[in-house]
Formats: sequence, structure tokens, C-alpha cells
Amino acid sequence: MLFESFVHLPRVSSRRERAIWSQGVRSWSDFLRARKIRGFSGNSKELCDWRIRDSMSRLESGDVSFFANAFPKSENWRLYDSFKDGACFLDIETDGYYGGVTVVGVSDGSSSSVFVRGFNLERYLVERELSKYDIILTFNGSSFDIPVLERYFNMRFSLPHIDLRFVCQKVGLSGGLKAIERALGISRESAVCDFSGADAVMLWRFWKETGDRKYLELLVEYNEEDCANLKPLADFAIPKLWSKVRWNC
Repeated sequence: MLFESFVHLPRVSSRRERAIWSQGVRSWSDFLRARKIRGFSGNSKELCDWRIRDSMSRLESGDVSFFANAFPKSENWRLYDSFKDGACFLDIETDGYYGGVTVVGVSDGSSSSVFVRGFNLERYLVERELSKYDIILTFNGSSFDIPVLERYFNMRFSLPHIDLRFVCQKVGLSGGLKAIERALGISRESAVCDFSGADAVMLWRFWKETGDRKYLELLVEYNEEDCANLKPLADFAIPKLWSKVRWNC
């Protein structure tokens, strides 16, 4: 995706990017080989050539921050294909109050690290875990998970963030995470397959009121499923959005 993207070039909007593609300039290499591109003066083309060569070098060195800063935030989903090996999938649970974090789950798509209030929910531990990754993916995290965690820990997230809620909306997948999972046939463990965010709040309350670990274990399992299912969702929705954007020109 990155090798075929141009929205990080000076004064290149999504519309202008489509105009570049429509001229048969499909990749960074095509752009560099082209002597002239309609809509670019000689000086502008030379500046963009320099930017593309720099981008190639940055991608080779794995400089994800460069691309996160260069791309419009609404286009950060394009980073996933090149940096998915360094991606983590994050989800939180709360006690029902904004800022009352109970569980933070971080998954690499195959295994999870879970941080629970009263056990290991400490800022330095969460930051140490996140430092292993290049990008964060959430579902509705820009409105909920990220600001809630920043307030709870009095911290700022520096990793590039992809909110899959908006990716899904752009490819016609509406509703909450569970509804989209059902539409795509993404399954959950039977013990928590029918749980919702409200159930997660109740599980925490039952745990605190009774001390029965079965409630806490179900809550952790629910969170782990939330995290784990973000990867197959990303692997489906992001290429679908790219196909829609890339070939609709």
C-alpha cells in the first residue's frame, strides 16, 4: 500500500492521488521513472521525487513515525500492510465510569498480555508492553480506549493508531464490534460469545463484591477475545478499503 500511496507528498490530496493513478503512475517507482506527470511542474516533480526517495529509505529502515506524521491521520490505515508484524491490538474494560479502567489487553494477534486493576495495572508495565510495537489498532479507540487510558494514567500515546471502526464504516461494515464479527463469521470462545460491554462491567462488580475468581477470569477471557478478534478484522477490512480506494480511479 505504501509503495503505491502519494498522499504524503506535498500538496497531494486523495483526489490528486487518484489523478496520478489515472495517468498510469501506479507506484513510487513509476513516479520516479516518469519524466512528466500532469499537474506537476518541473520543480514540483523534483521535490516529490526527493520525497519519494526519502520515503523508500525510511520504509527500508522501518521508520513508522515518519509515515504516521506524513500521512493524514485519516489515512494511517495504509501503514498496516507494511508494519503489521509490529502491530498490537488493544482493548480496555472499565467499571462503568469514564476513566475507571479495570482491564487493559494488548495482543500481537496470537498471544495477549493482560493488565488488571489490583494486580498489574501499572502505567510503567503498560508502557513497557506497548514499547515493543510499531502501531496500535483498536475498535473505537480514538473515542474511548485511548482517551480513557491517557486520562487514567496521565500519559500520551505516541504510537501511530488505526481505529478499525472507521475503516469498517468505509467498507460498509456498520454497528459495534460484535455485530461486525458476526457478519464476517469471526467467532469467539463459547464462554463469552454472548457477552457485551455492559456484561464486562457487571463481571467486574461481581468479582469485587464476591471475590469469586470465576468472574474475573471470564472478564479477562472476554477482553482477550476482544483483542484477538481485531487482527482478523484488520486483515479483512484494511485490504478491502485499499481495493476500494486504489481501483476506484
